[in-house]
Amino acid sequence: MKIFSEIKQIQNFITQIKLKNQTIGFVPTMGALHQGHLSLVAQALSENNVAVVSIFVNPTQFDNAEDLKKYPRTLEADAELLQTLSKDIIVYAPSVDAIYQNKVVAQHFSFDGLEHEMEGKFRDGHFDGVGTIVKRFFEIVTPNNAYFGEKDFQQLAIIKKLVEKYSIPVKITGCKIHREASGLAMSSRNTRLKPEYKKVAPFIYKTLQSAKIKFGTKSANKVTEWVSKEFAKQQLLELEYFIIADVKTLKTVKRKSNKKNYRAFIAVYADDIRLIDNIALN
Repeated sequence: MKIFSEIKQIQNFITQIKLKNQTIGFVPTMGALHQGHLSLVAQALSENNVAVVSIFVNPTQFDNAEDLKKYPRTLEADAELLQTLSKDIIVYAPSVDAIYQNKVVAQHFSFDGLEHEMEGKFRDGHFDGVGTIVKRFFEIVTPNNAYFGEKDFQQLAIIKKLVEKYSIPVKITGCKIHREASGLAMSSRNTRLKPEYKKVAPFIYKTLQSAKIKFGTKSANKVTEWVSKEFAKQQLLELEYFIIADVKTLKTVKRKSNKKNYRAFIAVYADDIRLIDNIALN
């Protein structure tokens, strides 16, 4: 396994790959890898000649300095985990200085309003940070294909919009949410859950599944009210938001239409750990 930290190193390597007419599949991550990440990397390996995984905790997408400080950094363990899939995976783990050149500032983007919905309302500047780092990595790695998990569905939609707006020649593939046996969506943050919170956290997905069933016969407002009441009974979980949105615009649905696809999105605090999830409704 090759681990690159310098931009020139990875670019020289990629030049050699491209000279052989080989394709590159790219999986950007913030490290603390789990089986959800591995499922993305496995797909990148199966559909390309070379898989590149970036491991970089991006400071500009954190609106909470404490969350950035606490975010797990486990490069050695991540590399070992990736080796269980393949010894040929390329890891790109740059420093903050290498990426931002001593100016840790996010570029400002317009994603046609996608950035103002859901997460955008609760995490100021988050998607400017995401857009900045993903665009930068696409410029450095120049992949043919890039893979993102549907757990961050809004992020996936925004990256597709980024690629469209900046005419970046990369195909974006969204991959299914990988879940623990309990149903809890896999996240690097799950490792920080205290036992009592880990035990109750699967309630999030169970509630989403029930909401999906109810959405078949009830209005979006009625389902939203029901979810709020269910979380009010849960002492250890604090609901930040539950939103039923149009898949294309991510705008909250006011009245259902048979011609549109909808998804339910949720953000919940388990102690000080913020967990997100979503489910297709139709």
